[in-house]
Parts: sequence; C-alpha cells; structure tokens
Amino acid sequence: MSGKKRQPSLAQLRAFDAVAEHLHFRDAAAAIGMSQPALSGAVSALEEALGVTLLERTTRKVLLSPAGERLAVRTKAVLAEVGALLEEAEAVRAPFTGALRLGVIPTVAPYLLPTVLRLVHERYPDLDLQVHEEQTASLLEGLTTGRLDLLLLAVPLGVPGVTELPLFDEDFVLVTPLDHRLGGREGLDRSVLRELKLLLLDEGHCLRDQALDICREAGRAGVPATTTAAGLSTLVQLVAGGLGVTLLPRTAVRVETSRSSQLLTASFADPAPTRRVALAMRTGAARSAEYEELAAALREAMADLPVRTVHG
Repeated sequence: MSGKKRQPSLAQLRAFDAVAEHLHFRDAAAAIGMSQPALSGAVSALEEALGVTLLERTTRKVLLSPAGERLAVRTKAVLAEVGALLEEAEAVRAPFTGALRLGVIPTVAPYLLPTVLRLVHERYPDLDLQVHEEQTASLLEGLTTGRLDLLLLAVPLGVPGVTELPLFDEDFVLVTPLDHRLGGREGLDRSVLRELKLLLLDEGHCLRDQALDICREAGRAGVPATTTAAGLSTLVQLVAGGLGVTLLPRTAVRVETSRSSQLLTASFADPAPTRRVALAMRTGAARSAEYEELAAALREAMADLPVRTVHG
C-alpha cells in the first residue's frame, strides 16, 4: 500500500455540497439532477477518498459531522472557483470578450480613436479595450513580447512575425502660415518641398520618417533639424507662428488646424504623398480571426473619414 489517497471528483464535491445545503438526500438529489442512490454513493466515495466521515445518517435525517461542517465551507469555495474557471474559459472562447490591449501611435490616436471607441462600444460591448499610446518601436516591442495584443499604426513595418491588416490610405497635406505663398493652393507638385522650411516631429516618430521619405522622393537630400516638436499640436502651432511649414496626414487636418486662425492648407497633385494605416498582430495569434473581423468593421466605420479604405 502506498497510502496515496484518491482525488475527489467534482461530481462527488457537488453531491456533498447539495446534501450539506439541503440536509436531505431526496431534496439534494432533485436539486442537482442526480438519482438518490447515485448521490448517496458519491458522498460515500468522497468520504472514502478524504478519509473522514462527513455525514451523520439516521433513518429520519442527515446531519453534518464536525469534519463535514468544516469541509462543506471549503467544498463550496472550490466549486465556486471551478465555476469561475468555466466562465473565464467561456469568455476566452467567445469572440470580442475579455481584455484587448491596443497600442496606437501618437499621430493616429487623437484622430482615429473616436471612431474605434464608438465602434467597440456599439458593436462589441463585452470587449475590455485597453489603449496604450506609444511610438512605433515601443509598440512593436510590446507586441512581440506579449505586453500588447494588437497595434494601430502606420505601415509597412517589415517585421518578421508581425502580420499587417491594412485599413486605409490617406494623403498628406501641406500646412502653411496664413500669409504663405502656397497657402490654399491645390495640385501642388511635390518638387515644392525641395526649398521649403519644413518642420518635423522629434526622432522616433514614424511620421517624421515618412515626411523625410516624401522629401527624398521630391529630390530633397535632407531637412535641417533646426526646430522640432514632440507632437502634431505643437508642430502646427509653430507653423501658425511663422516658423515654417509642415506635412499633416489628412485625418489630422480638421482637429489640428481648427486650433488657430493663422493657418492654411494646400493639397498635392495626384499621386499625392500618402501613408497607409493598418492593424498589426502577431502572426498566428490565437485571436487572429477576431482581429480580421475588427479590421473589416473598422474599414466600414471609417467610411466618413477623408481616407481610402484598403482591403487586405
């Protein structure tokens, strides 16, 4: 004999819990949908497994033994935890429930989050959306280490193990001071960027890199970093103050230019410089089907924005 005791089963624990609550075998059996002989046998098997007497049985009534009184409390707690485990598993199986940790870049968050949050509130009310605003490098670190589940940012990323779900393309717009010669014009050629005093975001912002790429495509070798800003709101105020011009994605124009009456915008001729915004997930993510459905819903929800939706 090894002396090793058998583990009690959940059926045995449920049977004992019912008897402890009703103190009557017939009532307890009816409460949990078990025959009375099966219920009695389950309690006896539990007593054998635990090595203690749980009940005092008489011809007229059932009483809990001192050990039964103590273990009845623990049994109820165990069954409650098992119930919570099953509920959590159901939540995991059910789409769009539980936590979703979404990372968003600063040049997207203020302009797209209202649409994202409204969609989640209306269509996925059981989803616990947790938003983290960070720069691209930090977001990618969070995604690959499991700190974040999904990203909303500019692409392409070109990162192995990361799958992009494109949402839309949007044009860049030139933002100028009120008295600038290009303010209010349409159909600008990109070559105008070669000589303009262009203001940029700080290092680390993908929008800075995109602006520099646009300048290189226009034939400009570089942009002197004489004045930079940590965010688009500051950048636009610098333009309003006459320090230069800047490039804004079209989704940001209404919000940022409404803060000052000293600004004008100018559009580029087709094909205008653009950026693509997408969701990004770990390749093979367990919730990939959910993320693809969310991407489709976002494309639909963004129909009223000044963008061109893109289907992956």
